[in-house]
Amino acid sequence: MSNYYGVPTGILESKYLRLEYLIRAGLRIVRLSLNSGPNLLAELPDFYTETPFGNYLFRGGHRLWRSPELMPETYIPEKDDLVVEKVGEGVRLSQPPLAGTSRSIEIQLSQERAAITLIHRLRNESTESVTLAPWALTMLPLGGIAIMPQSVEYIDPGGYIPNRVLVFWPFARVQDPRLTLGDDYILLQAQPALPAIKLGTFNSHGWLGYVMHGILFIKRFEPFQDANFPDWGCNAELYCNDRFVELESLGPLKDLGPGESVLHKETWEIYENLDQPFIPADLRKRIADLK
Repeated sequence: MSNYYGVPTGILESKYLRLEYLIRAGLRIVRLSLNSGPNLLAELPDFYTETPFGNYLFRGGHRLWRSPELMPETYIPEKDDLVVEKVGEGVRLSQPPLAGTSRSIEIQLSQERAAITLIHRLRNESTESVTLAPWALTMLPLGGIAIMPQSVEYIDPGGYIPNRVLVFWPFARVQDPRLTLGDDYILLQAQPALPAIKLGTFNSHGWLGYVMHGILFIKRFEPFQDANFPDWGCNAELYCNDRFVELESLGPLKDLGPGESVLHKETWEIYENLDQPFIPADLRKRIADLK
């Protein structure tokens, strides 16, 4: 058993990756390394926000929330009551109900490549129906470049119907120097600065990426073309402040009756360089020019 700043962790390993998750104190994946390299996830043991219920500890790494975001309901502090179950070659981490919703993440490492499958589940534990969307957030260290692909395909033959939406949060600045708006890709340089920036879109490509020190981190998800999403239709969002950058994917909004649940699947892929078939040569050059 290892630990994360004093909190015990469990470990999953393949010949490609090493992953650590908390076994108490919150539903988190806190470390991920490729070939015994540095942690690819942000470590933020002292980062918190104050709520009427006490301090909510972000801790860093990867977590599962429900959307739409509400204060203080989204930020109810987690207790030391996480349940860890072995599932096949992986584990399932389950958090008892908070604000009427229980959460779990099943983690499976591929034995064939540097990849991980995550199955996120939200379950309505209340006695009333609720409308929510699963929201998977991955905190990464500053110093790299986040990639958000854009839709460029025509929806109708004449190009009269809009084909993309770009959503900004109130604190974000459209002219933030970290942001590069391209027709095909949005790039966000993860440099420390305030105010923070957050933007979202409907991402028909179903992936987000982060490049740092030559390593490419990809998270893939099902885009669900005709579904209803939170935040004015966003299924993918980027956030950056002075401490970390975040890649966020969302599932569709669902009406859940008591006892009903919704799943959200992500596949993480880690590559040792940018020379991948889904990263065009011109995008590789743009990323290199920003460094």
